[in-house]
Amino acid sequence: MATVLVVEDTPSQLELMSIFLEEAGYRVLRATNAKDGLEKALLYQPDAIITDVVMPGMSGFEFCRKLKRDFNTKKIPLIFCSSKNKDIDRIWGIRQGADFYLTKPFTKQQLVGALKLIII
Repeated sequence: MATVLVVEDTPSQLELMSIFLEEAGYRVLRATNAKDGLEKALLYQPDAIITDVVMPGMSGFEFCRKLKRDFNTKKIPLIFCSSKNKDIDRIWGIRQGADFYLTKPFTKQQLVGALKLIII
């Protein structure tokens, strides 16, 4: 069973993603901000990370850059899941090191499908 770290500051979105992923057979770790997400990524070495972009303290873009610069986390696949839905947001997200950019609102099929694309 693959483990997915979900980093999301909105409780309802965090719960929805967790339910979708657990129903699809994934083990879910949760973080409500990027700082906690970094700590959990280093500690648990998840198979993938799904993160919001707009979060207090540290943005998802900065979170992604920090993960990709760290030897211990740089190979963990990452999906941005954000309401920022402009082409420039997607391009910037991929340039930061993300493997996939998913926009909100999303369906269970879209979330699980994106995850299946990036987990080898």
